[in-house]
Order: sequence, then C-alpha cells, then structure tokens
Amino acid sequence: MDPTLLAIVLVAVLLVAILLRAPIGLAMGVIGACGYIALSGTAGLTAYLSTAWPDKFLSYDLAVVPLFILMGHLATRTGISAALFSASNAWIGHWRGGLAMAAVAGCAMFGSISGSSIATASTMAKVALPEMRKHNYSGALSSGALAAGGTLGILIPPSIVLIIYALLTEQNIVNLFLAATVPGILAVLGFIIAIAVFVRIYPDAAPDQVKADLRTRMRSLLGIWHILGIFVIVLGGIYGGFFTPAEGAAIGVVLTALAGILTRSLSLQSMLESLIDTAGATAMIFVIIFGADIFNIAIALSRLPTTIADWFNTADIAPMTVLLLVVCFYLVMGCVMDSLSMIVLTVPVFFPTLMSLDFGLMPDQQALWLGILTLVVVEVGMITPPVGMNLFIISAIARDVPTSAIFRGTIPFITSEFFRVALLIAFPALSYWLVGLWQ
Repeated sequence: MDPTLLAIVLVAVLLVAILLRAPIGLAMGVIGACGYIALSGTAGLTAYLSTAWPDKFLSYDLAVVPLFILMGHLATRTGISAALFSASNAWIGHWRGGLAMAAVAGCAMFGSISGSSIATASTMAKVALPEMRKHNYSGALSSGALAAGGTLGILIPPSIVLIIYALLTEQNIVNLFLAATVPGILAVLGFIIAIAVFVRIYPDAAPDQVKADLRTRMRSLLGIWHILGIFVIVLGGIYGGFFTPAEGAAIGVVLTALAGILTRSLSLQSMLESLIDTAGATAMIFVIIFGADIFNIAIALSRLPTTIADWFNTADIAPMTVLLLVVCFYLVMGCVMDSLSMIVLTVPVFFPTLMSLDFGLMPDQQALWLGILTLVVVEVGMITPPVGMNLFIISAIARDVPTSAIFRGTIPFITSEFFRVALLIAFPALSYWLVGLWQ
C-alpha cells in the first residue's frame, strides 16, 4: 500500500477507535505499531521499542510533569481553592454577577498552581457552586462560569498541556509560559465581560450582593499570602533564570506542602492521597505520550506531514486559509476528544505543516504564536457540547442543574473565546511580544 494512503487509513481507524471510546493511549500505540510494522517491518519496531522507553521517560524535561501534577493535588487538598474564591468574592462579589466573576478569578489563580483544567474546574466548583446557590444565581450562569473558568488551568502557567506541547515541538518551556500570559489575561477579562453582558440581559440570573468592607477585603488577602508567594517564587524563579522548570516545580511542591503543614490543612493522609493520585495521573499521561510517540513515528515514516506541507506550499492557498482550516478542525475535534489527546495526536502533523508556511513572522515568533493559538482553540473544545470535558465535570458536581442548562450557560463564554481566537489570529504579537520584552 502507498505510504501516504496507509497513513490516512491509520488516522481513520484511530478516529473510529476514539469514537468507540477506546483508551486513547492504547489505541494510538496499537494502531501506530501496526503502521510501523507495515512500513518498516517487525525488526524496526522491535529496535525502536528497545530504546524508546528509557530515551523517552528518563528525560529530565519530563520530570516537570509529575512535579506540577503533585503541586496541583497538594494545592487541592490544602483549602487553597476556598481561600482564593473568598478573596475574589470580597473584592468583586458585590458587582452584578460578581460571584460568577469571583469564581472565574479564583479559577485563574488556582490554575496558576494546579496546571490542570479538570482539577481547576472540579475543585473550584465544589467551593463556588454552594455559595452561588445560596445567593440564588441561575444554574446556567453558575455552571457555565465554572466550566469556562476551569479551562484557564491549561493556559495560565504552569500548564501541563503546554509543557507537553513544548516537548513535542522542542520549544522552550519558559518562553511558552511567558507567551501564554497575555492570552490568559485576555481570557479572564473576556469571561468577566461575558458574565457582565449575560446578567444585563438576564438580571434575575444574578441578584445583587452587599459590598464587603475594607477590613474584610484586607483579611481575605491575608488568607492567600502563601499562594501569592508560591506563585511569585516558582514562576519568578523560572522566568528569572534562577532555576529550570523542573527545579521550579520541585520547589513549588515543597512550598505548597509546607504551606499546608503550617496552616494545618494538609495531613499525612492527604499527602499520601496526593502522591497516589499523582502517580495515577502521571501514568495516564505517560501512556498517552508513549502511544502517541509510536503513532506519530509511523505517520512520520509515511511522510504524510511532508506531503501535506509540500502540497500546501505548491497549491495556490493563502497561509491564513490553511490556519483557519486547522482552527476549524480543532473546534470540531474538541467536541469528541480531550485536550491532551488532541495535542499529542495532531501537533506532530500540523506544527511542521504550519511552520513551513509564510505568515511574515520570525520562526521563533511563529512557533510561539502557533503554540498559544493551538492551546486556546483546544481550550474552547473543553466547553463545547456534546463532549466537552469540563461540562461533564460540572454536571457531575451540579447534579441539580439540567445538562441543557449547563450547555446554555457556556454559550456566552464560547462566544468570548471566539473573539479571543480572532484577536490572536489578527494580532500574533499578543502571543510573543512579552517574550521579546523579557529577553
């Protein structure tokens, strides 16, 4: 069989397996191995497997993944989410829709510690939903704000998905963290504006609240001083070049655990549970990475990425048209796949293709721009019906809110995300100017 045709068949079979709910890591590994054998024989696959495990998983760069995951699990069990929501509520809770805005702000701050969208959405929902119910917020607004706010976990640095993207594309993790900062701020502002518009159209969705006095506001800040300290030390140290991302993650783990011990919110049992959960999450991610590695090598052997890039370069198609097609593909796939699976499956094909096109940018600028744009579009998929991961997380917690109401509640935030995607496409500098300024 022609190698290019074989690659297309492999992709089609994989998509069918995903739709049948097969484990994504296992599906990519098995299908990729079959493709590898068809292209290079059994001996080639055996030779690859004999070195792949140590080469891939003894990599120093991958150490950052379990460390940031552990940091997030420790943060979840130390009551950080409650303190963040309380502080946000004290400062902006009196605005119309302020509780929902405080939930988004709390998600952004918690995301800067956890690096996970699912952890951010589930943890903040357990804290913020009861408070919004108590103040008679509509189920649609409450669930929509928390589902959307949870997506900030994969964009606000440190982001596990962004780290995986950096490893796949051989980009600098620190530069990608910096590049995600402005788009992350835009996301928070966009969500707050979406809430403000929603409550203006539906005033009954968010009753007014009493404004907290200055003493209450200042006291709320005292409850999150350690969180701000961890954020500044970890990311400030990484950005300042005082330590590597892996060292920063290790320091973050120690500081988060120490903060939990000093505030008496982290017990030995909680620490053991955090370690067990980290091991499970890391194993899942590593299986996906390894399966994707086999699949992507099979695709590379077929020369499908090169064929696609050559075709676009010779065809009379504008680079921006190609980019918009890729964006539309991600939006559609986001309805049926989780963010990490989309990244590991598509980036090895799309990244070299898009990097071969001329967008009028320097190569390092283009790589940062494409990385952040990819992450933002994948982020939209997490709140896109019918299979947006965050929708299921919120639905499992807010059992009294109909699924249709949760879907309806995400519409303002999806609209906001579309505006942000348009801004990033129209103004690529939003993704890389901070990196140039820092350097």
